Amino acid sequence: MRIPFNRPFLADRELDYLTSAAAGGHTCGDGPFTRRATELLTRLTGARSALLTTSCTHALEMSALLLDLRPGDEVIMPSFTFVSTANAYVLRGAVPVFVDCRPDTLNLDERAVEAAVTPRTRAVVVVHYGGVACEMAAIDKIARHHGIAVIEDNAHGLGGRYQGRPLGSLGALATQSFHATKNVSCGEGGALLINDDRLRDRAEIIREKGTDRSRFFRGQVDKYRWMDLGSSYPPADLLAAGLTAQLEAFEEIQRRRHAVWDAYDEAFAGRGMVVPPGREHSAHLYYLLAPDLGTRQALLGHLAERGVQATFHYQPLHSSPAGRRFGRTGPGGCPVTEEMADRLVRLPLYAGLSSSDVATVIEAVRSFG
Repeated sequence: MRIPFNRPFLADRELDYLTSAAAGGHTCGDGPFTRRATELLTRLTGARSALLTTSCTHALEMSALLLDLRPGDEVIMPSFTFVSTANAYVLRGAVPVFVDCRPDTLNLDERAVEAAVTPRTRAVVVVHYGGVACEMAAIDKIARHHGIAVIEDNAHGLGGRYQGRPLGSLGALATQSFHATKNVSCGEGGALLINDDRLRDRAEIIREKGTDRSRFFRGQVDKYRWMDLGSSYPPADLLAAGLTAQLEAFEEIQRRRHAVWDAYDEAFAGRGMVVPPGREHSAHLYYLLAPDLGTRQALLGHLAERGVQATFHYQPLHSSPAGRRFGRTGPGGCPVTEEMADRLVRLPLYAGLSSSDVATVIEAVRSFG
């Protein structure tokens, strides 16, 4: 395709930092670049603390461990999300309870959350789709009333805000993705953001194979021991070096992405994304809604013929083979999710997309039908 759907951004200092990390000899986890990237991320998100991980999937798995989930416990989440949101909790024996999305933002429908709560509910996971915040005030009110935790799957939301507060700072825990398709990328990577200080020490142990190894390297204990469940979640410092450069370039990355998003929104107002009042989106993606599945497929083919690689997105988890096996659907089902999954078209959006390329995409869409 002349205009691919995504092309990872290369920050100015990225190659220099990778070379420095390799030359410095500390290529494994928790080196100097891990510390620098963690500090930048914490400052950017407003989180109380952060731990880099090898993926957002692993950060979600850590959240499940920190919740002490047991078989049969329930976790409410949108059906319109990536499989990792569900897998992390299924691995602990918990049951994902899939609820519908809103037709305007495609976010978890807060009106469906209350009806899905049972005595077994332990948490609700919100996904800020496209970097547009969920209705957090309503969701927090429900969570407080029932004594359940709020977890933010913030894979799309770095740089987004809700009523002035950064996404990633709103739940007890939040997770970030630095996959190649995200605004900030190190190829593969993620982070767990911790906003409940009571979880900080245990999170560090879970991340280091269930040991107090981090305390040992800080000189707080004379040897490290197996303390809890855990796995190997720290990324190599080589990856953190690339991530550091990306985070330092975050303002430039966002400026470029917002320029693309704004151009699309000006061209397709009323056919694409909705950003409610009190939200600042992250310019992670831009989508259009076709009238139906057949039209969506025809539009994708039309764009491909013109060298533009567009794509659809999530398929409903509640009706997938694993979703039916491991989870259940909340009251009322997920009809909006099923409809939107068939209608959605994501347009190319990345920091290196030129204004002429954006014009080509817009013209290609306008020439359809």
